[in-house]
Amino acid sequence: QVQLVESGGGLVQPGGSLRLSCAASGFTFHYYIMKWYRQAPGKERELVAAVTRDGGVKSYAESVKGRFTISRDNVRKTVYLQMNSLQLEDTAVYYCKAEDLGANIEYWGQGTQVTVSS
Repeated sequence: QVQLVESGGGLVQPGGSLRLSCAASGFTFHYYIMKWYRQAPGKERELVAAVTRDGGVKSYAESVKGRFTISRDNVRKTVYLQMNSLQLEDTAVYYCKAEDLGANIEYWGQGTQVTVSS
């Protein structure tokens, strides 16, 4: 059974930090590109960060560059999103996604809420 389970969300003040985790099971984790998305109330889901299968290449949305860091541990089958200098606009539900473009397969987690508020 395929599962992606996010954790680490919560309430944080502006300028604070959170580390999200997404634990994978039920599929061959290191075959998949891993991505973090977010969806704020009333807005479309947007791509936040992505990391290649070996972790060697990472990309970020302009809005989070320099503040967020994506990483993965293929032994632990987990992808992380370190979020620093959080801003009010970062409030959203954060989702992880696994993609195998060649096989046209993707899996989504259930999401974790991040709320930035003073």
